[in-house]
Amino acid sequence: MKVLIVDDERAIRNSLGEILTDEGYTVDKAEDGAIGLEMACKDKYGVIFCDIKMPNMDGIEFLDRISSEGFDTPVVMISGHGDIETAVDCIKKGAFDFIQKPLDLNRILITIKNATEKASLTTTVKTLKKKVYGQEMVGNSTPLVHIREMIDKVAATDARVLITGPNGSGKELVARSLHQQSNRSSMPYIEVNCAAIPGELIESELFGHEKGSFTSAIKQHKGKFEQADGGTLFLDEIGDMSLAAQAKVLRVLQEKKLSRVGSDKDIEVDVRVVAATNKNLREEIAKGNFREDLFHRLSVIVINVPSLDERKNDIPLLIEHFVKLLCQESGMAAKKFSPEAIEMLQAKSWPGNIRELRNVVERLLILGDSEISGQNVKDYVM
Repeated sequence: MKVLIVDDERAIRNSLGEILTDEGYTVDKAEDGAIGLEMACKDKYGVIFCDIKMPNMDGIEFLDRISSEGFDTPVVMISGHGDIETAVDCIKKGAFDFIQKPLDLNRILITIKNATEKASLTTTVKTLKKKVYGQEMVGNSTPLVHIREMIDKVAATDARVLITGPNGSGKELVARSLHQQSNRSSMPYIEVNCAAIPGELIESELFGHEKGSFTSAIKQHKGKFEQADGGTLFLDEIGDMSLAAQAKVLRVLQEKKLSRVGSDKDIEVDVRVVAATNKNLREEIAKGNFREDLFHRLSVIVINVPSLDERKNDIPLLIEHFVKLLCQESGMAAKKFSPEAIEMLQAKSWPGNIRELRNVVERLLILGDSEISGQNVKDYVM
């Protein structure tokens, strides 16, 4: 396992480095937080030891940057000027532990052991969440690998994410994966399809309403923002939202508070917003259909989900995945796809993307032979 030591005192770097090397660890060293952050971004470390008092970038700023970048590497803060207040502040900011100088060998080794066990447990929990929710994205194409890497970096932060891509490409899957791998995963995940809600009801749906605020408001209603408090709100097809609703969403993002329809009372909310669209929002801004200030608020991070035609190498894996999933759901006996059938499906254009492929696989399982042949594809798909 690799360990990074960030300390401006050469004697501390060398002595701690020698101890850890003797214990079988691979050790890298940095003389300040800026250099340490650059090294942490380029390499994978099991544990980072970081001093607090350093030039250029001190340990507290280093810890803030590591947390904001979404790294889950355990960081152990070390200081010769430690006090309880400083230690508590470091732990609140995400440090795994706080150790005072002079460093004690047994304490260091126990801390590394505990930190690596926690990191291993975190990884296991993330894997189990993916399996439980069935949200592991299928495929190993370059675009999909890039998306997974983006999710791993961004999920643990509270940065707003805008997911772009054509209909049926899996934008909802990316949004759910961001939530499940985040620190908010135990809190609500609320989805809103902005295109499916009539314009006159969107404000009530998002922000709630008070009893009697309009004709059919027979009781108080909490909106989606309140329902998602502490968790994640996924605004799907955000490009179809009315300008009036956009203005109110912008206010919530800016002030972290809202007021229900028919009320002047402000309600504070803590919500991470993830939005998605199949439209080019910059073009919509130029047409006057979308607020530029809201676009910039939503697009702190942009993840583009490619069409299936851009990742056709994933089609064999997706077919295998859908066969297993559909057969489990329906109780059908699993069927194999012949190499010819797979080649024909790979050669086909997929305007409906992954959603269309799933439907085609289901059709072939129902209508095709015991082994899905090229002729079956010709008969029922082409």
